[in-house]
Amino acid sequence: WAFACVDWKDPQFFVALAEASTQRMSSMTDEGFSQLYLVLLHFRLAWPDLSFPLSHCLRRLQSAYQSKEPRPSLLQRDVAATLDRLHWAHVDEHVTAEGISLDMAQP
Repeated sequence: WAFACVDWKDPQFFVALAEASTQRMSSMTDEGFSQLYLVLLHFRLAWPDLSFPLSHCLRRLQSAYQSKEPRPSLLQRDVAATLDRLHWAHVDEHVTAEGISLDMAQP
């Protein structure tokens, strides 16, 4: 997921990551599935015309991602409180239309 965050430009990297992950699916935890869901979302948004190797597992990956309860950090709560004091409207734990959970957003 970190590679997606820095906007890695090579789709073949993500294809190779997904293909390598298929060999480890039986021992993967929900955390791993959750991370792969974010990679899948990034891939689909960055390269909509390409096929992601784990697309057939979408429901499993999405389920793992959505099953995690948000756990805002102390820093996140402090930032939210500061924004509230500044009357800067925001939403905590906002989920985008694409399914990405953001700590804070102004949708």
